[in-house]
Amino acid sequence: MGMHTPLTARLGVAMPIIGAPMAGVAHGALARAVTEGGGLGMIGVGSTDRAELVAREASLASDSGRLPFGIGLMAWALDDCPELLERTLEARPTLVSVSFGSPRPYVEALHDAGIMVASQVQDVASAVAAAEAGLDLVVAQGTDAGGHTGTVGSLPLLQLVLDTVDVPVVAAGGIATARGLAAVLAAGAAGAWVGTCLLACPEAASTAEARAKVLAAAETDTVLTRVFDVAQGIGWPEEFAGRALRNRFTDTWHGREAALAADTAAGRQLAEARKAGDYETAYVYAGQAVGLVRRSRPAAEVVRSLGEDAECLLRDRLEELLGVARPD
Repeated sequence: MGMHTPLTARLGVAMPIIGAPMAGVAHGALARAVTEGGGLGMIGVGSTDRAELVAREASLASDSGRLPFGIGLMAWALDDCPELLERTLEARPTLVSVSFGSPRPYVEALHDAGIMVASQVQDVASAVAAAEAGLDLVVAQGTDAGGHTGTVGSLPLLQLVLDTVDVPVVAAGGIATARGLAAVLAAGAAGAWVGTCLLACPEAASTAEARAKVLAAAETDTVLTRVFDVAQGIGWPEEFAGRALRNRFTDTWHGREAALAADTAAGRQLAEARKAGDYETAYVYAGQAVGLVRRSRPAAEVVRSLGEDAECLLRDRLEELLGVARPD
């Protein structure tokens, strides 16, 4: 079974589902499992990752060239690390997302290599800029999403972007069940970009302790904050805060970023907590859909059930709305 759409045909997959390229979580094993479940798995490349990670994880994600996969890059970090783009081109992914900054400088090289290009956008202005840059997909990422994001909710943003650009739009943020996938497809999205629903999967590159925190979290347990970037001295653009699970560190420092930037002891505390797996201080980035993640399942199973159950929901709802009875 599959949900055959123009997007699935272009990506060479069975379901209009793309795994979010979550740095530190979506490495080759998770990307491969998402693709084996019928979606397109993506590898997340962080701003501090070495170029060697790209080749190693791409080989695992593609099963040495057998499967399609994607890679997610951060535009703001590429100028200081051009070898990340070089290794990405060598890996020959199906799709590359260049987000959190202008993708324009990188589109030509990626297209010349036969690679589709996407970008996560957080408002109408960035969606228009992405479309004008010649991108193949625009990912409307609402503030419901985990990790770095903007401040506009997923549903308003999706409607605004669909009404504004002519390129296919993929919805991101808050999509963790078949109901969410069915909803964005019914609204006109070409597909869904999912991350939080994959955080507890055994193939995730995160720790067992981080996955346990995800399973224990409710939908009200996240905060959109810059404190983890500030404490680490990471140069994320200020307009992109990160949605993470609340903990003692966010309760202490959120809203006090200027003081945090000057407190070297807090930075050391965070670094030590990350090494120790102490997530009362260290971060777990997760979206507001985290309350829907109630058990650990293989990523292929998560993706397969998302697609198959959404197809059934859409068919049943359409029949209900149109008053069409199924044949016995």
